[in-house]
Amino acid sequence: MAHFAQLDDNNKVTQVITVSDNDIKSSVGNESEEAGKELCSRLFGGKWIQTSFNGKFRKRYAGIGYYYDSKLDAFVPPKPFESFILNEETCMWQAPKPRPTDDKYYFWDESMLDWKEMPSPTPS
Repeated sequence: MAHFAQLDDNNKVTQVITVSDNDIKSSVGNESEEAGKELCSRLFGGKWIQTSFNGKFRKRYAGIGYYYDSKLDAFVPPKPFESFILNEETCMWQAPKPRPTDDKYYFWDESMLDWKEMPSPTPS
């Protein structure tokens, strides 16, 4: 099975569908992204691009709301916080400060631009 993501005019993913490998064969019988894009466009309209669960295409599987960055040829998840920075090698968002590496749990506090330790759960 092959997977294709539909992109809006801003390259934002609006849906992801599965297509049979048999339906996207080129004229010489090989699986073809171009054939898949043409099939999806003919059936559903719009602009389509291939994605994959194993990251073979465009760094990661596309999700609704992800953005396709054509310069990086990658699907980028939504930015979790305004201060986060895109790592162009992994195409993942990173906090401006590394998360502490001890055995405690932390969450990002955008107002403080820092990691805060999560409170320990209280026994019930």
